[in-house]
Amino acid sequence: MEKEIAGVRIICRQGDIVNQKDCEAVVNAANAQLTTGGGVAGAIHRAAGPELAKVARPMAPIKPGEAVITKGYDLPNDYVIHCLGPVYGKDKPEDKLLSNCYSNALKLAEQNNIESIAFPAISTGIFGYPLEEAASVAFDTILKMASGLKKVKKIVFVLHTIQDLEVHEKVLNREFNEFS
Repeated sequence: MEKEIAGVRIICRQGDIVNQKDCEAVVNAANAQLTTGGGVAGAIHRAAGPELAKVARPMAPIKPGEAVITKGYDLPNDYVIHCLGPVYGKDKPEDKLLSNCYSNALKLAEQNNIESIAFPAISTGIFGYPLEEAASVAFDTILKMASGLKKVKKIVFVLHTIQDLEVHEKVLNREFNEFS
């Protein structure tokens, strides 16, 4: 599925975040210490190679909602933008912190002249954020920022399962129609 607003294409697709050859940057759903970890962070670190951990380590710790950028190393992407999403039910206010992940990642992309960026569903794994709620926060944030984006022209949501994809497509349709 694809939608366009203010010259920015928003795409939802099923796939693996480490295989996004058509995006200059991928977003890592990082942990505070920017270490390998599990889930998305583990996959990105394994695919990028050991240099990523070496470079990221001095940038840690980061707080929920914050984002930092590194090179992509062995990934097919030039950059990795690391965001620490909120732990649902613990980090408050969850919606503001999750929104900050998306807005801070997009601000870093703009500052680094990145035209295309791939996001996972931040905080929806072990951090427990309900998928539909998280997708709503993500798309609301992006739709509000789209008209101010000068460099970023393609935002891809890479969802691990078909169910995740279906939820994101439903929410993107709803948010897009409400925003338009």
